[in-house]
Amino acid sequence: NPVPGGHPEDGASIMYTSGSTGRPKAILTPHRALTGTVLNQDYATFGPDQRFLQCSPVSWDAFSLEFWGALLHGATCVLQPGQRPEPTLINQLAHQHRITMLQLSSSLFNYLTDEHPDTFTHTQHASTGGEPASPTHTHHLQKQHPHLTLTNGYGPAESMGYTTTHTLPQPTTHTPTNNPVPIGRPITNKHTYILDTHLQPVPPGVTGEIYLAGTGLAHGYQHQPTLTATHFIPNPYGPPGTRLYRTGDLAHHTPNGQLHYHGRTDHQIKIRGFRIEPTEIHNALLQHPHITQTTTTTTTDTTGNTQLNAYATLHPQHTTTTPTQLRHWLRNTLPDHLIPTHITILPKLPLTPNGKIDHKALPTPHTTTTQGRPPRTPQEEILCTLYTQTLNLTHPTTIDDNFFDLGGHSLLAAKLTTRIRTTLHTNLTIRDIFQNPTPATLTHHITT
Repeated sequence: NPVPGGHPEDGASIMYTSGSTGRPKAILTPHRALTGTVLNQDYATFGPDQRFLQCSPVSWDAFSLEFWGALLHGATCVLQPGQRPEPTLINQLAHQHRITMLQLSSSLFNYLTDEHPDTFTHTQHASTGGEPASPTHTHHLQKQHPHLTLTNGYGPAESMGYTTTHTLPQPTTHTPTNNPVPIGRPITNKHTYILDTHLQPVPPGVTGEIYLAGTGLAHGYQHQPTLTATHFIPNPYGPPGTRLYRTGDLAHHTPNGQLHYHGRTDHQIKIRGFRIEPTEIHNALLQHPHITQTTTTTTTDTTGNTQLNAYATLHPQHTTTTPTQLRHWLRNTLPDHLIPTHITILPKLPLTPNGKIDHKALPTPHTTTTQGRPPRTPQEEILCTLYTQTLNLTHPTTIDDNFFDLGGHSLLAAKLTTRIRTTLHTNLTIRDIFQNPTPATLTHHITT
């Protein structure tokens, strides 16, 4: 056996994450943070008989869990051939290699549950994180695959992967499908504190900011000592020399220690004199029985006033629900200042390469089609119909409408590609959709 040549405090990786100033933050993570997250843990099924599948980009901390969580236990990690994991390929590889362990961002988890639920046929343990879990999707998947152990996890990259986890109990006929999923309790060797603005612990049920401690903490931000000192502070509740990481995330804990997530401290906005946490609108919309996912953004109107915009996806059996109906429903739940100015219904929420909701890719409110030309050929008519169906539009598509301007994104492009292949019997790729986003240009590409 080779003799280890490193030290637990030596740097193991540098991961870049977006910064509020526009300058990326380089998170320097030591070996002890990585090994402490995947060794001697029981929040996932680790062992030599497991087969992991890479579902995260290599630049994301979740990849380290997929890769080293397998190799450090003598297990198998199936790597994807491309730079960006694609849902269709994930489905194929899960079957081909009989994958037993899947680790997915919440948005990717939701997409696979909706479009490729058979992905989990051989899976023994699946975990989801990175964003609040959708109770509708977790409940649905557990009903379809009762053998599956499902875990919801929380943890920023500054604490290397999961810091807290919650294993969901198998639902019964009386289990509510819209209750928020807890983010759970700290895993072994990691610690959480829910503190107020004076760094004092808050009692159960009271919302405070999440502070993290333990073996998972990064050294800090490479070459940014001031930023490091702001977020990594001395731990007043630990041994001398230990630190806390200030996450900027809000949560409360129950009397039995379960953590429930409540959004970000820096996402609060002010509208007409009222201070608003968008998570409150997000949670209210999720209580609607027809809604499966939501997110919110803000814009400024011509008079300089801030407007709140909500985006939602609907359950497949309730796709006729309208923004007007949702707004009326919210008025019975929220005060007027919390009602979004615009509610836009989308077939799917767009994702970043890391599998999180891509707010920059959300369409502007009241997106409309162009004054384009109607279909001229049978192929164009078929494509226009498929565009309309895939994007769940209430109006017909013209041959000059851009798929992505109508709310399309990579996951929907994959869905559209499959439908075109089946209908027109052509060997189309997702890249073809990106390069030829209108029915007119796509028809030309297919027929030439």
